[in-house]
Amino acid sequence: MAETTTIARPYAEAVFALADASGTLAKWSATLQRAAEIASHPEMLQAMGHPGLSAEQLYGLFATAAGEALFAESQNLIRVLIENRRLGLLPEIRDLFEELKNEREGVVEAQISSAYPLEGESLAGLVADLQRRFGRNIEPKVSIDPELIGGVCVQVGDEVIDGSVRGKLAAMVGALKS
Repeated sequence: MAETTTIARPYAEAVFALADASGTLAKWSATLQRAAEIASHPEMLQAMGHPGLSAEQLYGLFATAAGEALFAESQNLIRVLIENRRLGLLPEIRDLFEELKNEREGVVEAQISSAYPLEGESLAGLVADLQRRFGRNIEPKVSIDPELIGGVCVQVGDEVIDGSVRGKLAAMVGALKS
């Protein structure tokens, strides 16, 4: 994993610099998301490994799958990745680009695990509380974990806030054993 990150980082940084300079961070973000989905598709993975396909044929397949998601600069990126046999790095490039974009925009990702679906006012209130606590904009990534019993568990960077019933029960057990 570290090796793919090391190889993908210069591509992500170059794309970020281009997007930042031209004010197209959101456009690039959407394009990289779509490109990463295409590059991860089993049929595209099979095509990338096919020795009989030329770089131009592989680009044609990719461009057809992407449709209008590709614009001039992103087409160049795809061609460079194909020529260097790095098309499979697109998911990693997307992730690194998003990290750089979020850092530039003052956004931090919060992994929120909830025992029950969390949406609407509940989610908005939690996000507002997290923004006050961390002093940054929060991008929530919500997942459902029925094992929490109730409440939520939030991870922002290295910090974990466990407000779940399971966490509180575990703390009570620990206190009783002391």
